[in-house]
Amino acid sequence: MKKTVKGKIYDTENMKAVAKKTSGWFGDEAGYEEVLFEAEDGAMFLYGKGGAASPYPKEKLTSLSAKKADAWKKENA
Repeated sequence: MKKTVKGKIYDTENMKAVAKKTSGWFGDEAGYEEVLFEAEDGAMFLYGKGGAASPYPKEKLTSLSAKKADAWKKENA
C-alpha cells in the first residue's frame, strides 16, 4: 500500500516489517491484522486491514511518531 506524506511517497512493499498483530481468524468479520513498518528514512507506519466489522474495514496506512510506534510495540509484544 502506498501513502504520500509531506510530498514523499511511502510504499509498504519497500519497508521493513517490524512487528505484527492479528486478531480473529480468517473469514472473521471482526478480525484484523496490524503491521508496524519502518521506512528507509526511519519513518514509522501502522498498516491495518480486516473484515467489515473490524477497526479496518478498508486498508489503512497511518504515519506514527517514534514515541507512538514504541508504545504500539510495547502494547502488542
